[in-house]
Amino acid sequence: MADELAFGSTATHAVPASAIDQVIGQEHAVEVIRLAARQRRAVLLVGEPGTGKSMLAAAMAELMPAGSACDVLVHANPDARTLPRVEEVPAGTGSRVVEQANARHRQERQGIAYLLGVAIGAVLLLGVLVALVVTPYAAAGGAFAAILLVVLRRRLLSVPPQAGVRLLIDRSGQERAPFVDATGAQAGGLLGDVRHDPYQSGGFETEAHELVEPGAIHRAHGGVLFVDEISSLSLESQQRLLTALQEGRLAITGRHSGSSGAMVRTDPVPCDTVLVVAANPEELPSIHPALRSRLRGFGFEVLTADSFERTPEHEAAIARFVAQEIRRDGRIPHFAGDAVAAVVEEAARRAEPGRLTLRLRELGGLVRAAGDLAAAEGVPLVDGRHVEEARALALSIEEQAAMRASRERGVLRQIPVEGHDRQTRA
Repeated sequence: MADELAFGSTATHAVPASAIDQVIGQEHAVEVIRLAARQRRAVLLVGEPGTGKSMLAAAMAELMPAGSACDVLVHANPDARTLPRVEEVPAGTGSRVVEQANARHRQERQGIAYLLGVAIGAVLLLGVLVALVVTPYAAAGGAFAAILLVVLRRRLLSVPPQAGVRLLIDRSGQERAPFVDATGAQAGGLLGDVRHDPYQSGGFETEAHELVEPGAIHRAHGGVLFVDEISSLSLESQQRLLTALQEGRLAITGRHSGSSGAMVRTDPVPCDTVLVVAANPEELPSIHPALRSRLRGFGFEVLTADSFERTPEHEAAIARFVAQEIRRDGRIPHFAGDAVAAVVEEAARRAEPGRLTLRLRELGGLVRAAGDLAAAEGVPLVDGRHVEEARALALSIEEQAAMRASRERGVLRQIPVEGHDRQTRA
């Protein structure tokens, strides 16, 4: 096959710049992703692990227009401390608002510190004058009052400045729609939370707006929120996610009953996102029925392919995948033609006859293992020998266990001795 296609070094393979053009063997999914990005539709990607679901989601964010991005500010609420106010400002202006508020706050603190300094000097001077004219005990009283003012001034300057406003979400310099991978995030990480403040009494407590943390759904506003392995989310979190997607806004509140932030609740924060959910086929029953209904009613469901027909064009696509993995890794040498041919043969071995596997994450592990072997030898190119040696390194635990069991069965045989079985070398 290497002679037929004459694979050259992967150094000569062109790699597409856009993520959507780097997807291998998922033509139907690519078509749906392009349409969903243009129309801002939700997508449910179902398929075997390693078939490119996360790459398709990231590519969707690249295809979507940036839209009207905005910065989000959270303000202290003097009327209700546990109800911080939220403000939306044009993207890139939020930091200036915070800087201006901090500057005003510093000026106010410096003015108060200056007045306290003048008061300290006046009290000391007055105490000395009274001591000289009336009674010497007045000096002690003036000194005590001055000490109190000094302590008050130092306390004022030692407390961290809180200007009453904080930049919650910064979109300055973002030219593309955001892509946020919320895979594995629990309720707080997905929907936002309020940090616990251990200093809750004695006047040392942190203002509520300083403790508010946005969730992945807020950071993905205007872009794509990707959730892989949706079954790891509780049904309650899936229901809250659905509600937020329907309303396009979600207040941030404390999600732990024992936390000091349990009573904190902000104004609704914008979260107009496009949801892309990925799941393995066996995970479909774990998706909340209402969420699944919305995905079907307001988006697309796509079953990704796990293999494609073995043709010269598809073999060339596997070769391009090898080149992409080498450039993405950045630490392994390029592959020679016979090494590329060996990877293609491995892709055929992992699929049904006449087909090539599209579980490319596992195939990528073989590419990196072969590259690591060549890098350890210090050679400029990976050859077919490295790929063959890497096959043993890239085996899964199950494959290693099966190989060990097969080897032991071939080495040991049972010999009956006086009614008992005895093992001996074959």
